[in-house]
Amino acid sequence: MSGEAMTKRQIAEQNFLDGYNCTQAVVAAFADELGVDKDTLIKIASSFGGGFGRLREVCGAVSAMGIIVGLVEGCDFSKAGQDAKSAQYAAVQRLAGEFKDINGSIICRELLGAKLAATIPTPDARTPEYYKKRPCAKLVGDMAEIIERYIAQK
Repeated sequence: MSGEAMTKRQIAEQNFLDGYNCTQAVVAAFADELGVDKDTLIKIASSFGGGFGRLREVCGAVSAMGIIVGLVEGCDFSKAGQDAKSAQYAAVQRLAGEFKDINGSIICRELLGAKLAATIPTPDARTPEYYKKRPCAKLVGDMAEIIERYIAQK
């Protein structure tokens, strides 16, 4: 890229191609904006890949968005009023809706075209074939763009 700064989409996509799970790929792209060191974000996000621990439920990129919204506008729900809770949940629902509008779902197995949830915890090896058959790099890129717009509005 001849000296040009990478976009958040490109950073998230490259993070995924470098071996991070979908959640890690997205949160790591925003470490500077979130005020949390990258290593901590990577650890927090580690269980969310594969649609939450490889259960193929909510897409890891969408889970990353939930983590980021919490860091940007989260609050202590034991002390917050209904308005604060509603505002945060509304942001999550709006951003998840944007992702769903682009990709047709927020569910990992649906995005992968799988019929059933995974039952084996061992992830597939990251081979060239793995990357060819998975839309994950695009999905983390899509979410990175959605989050970038969200943070810019804050």
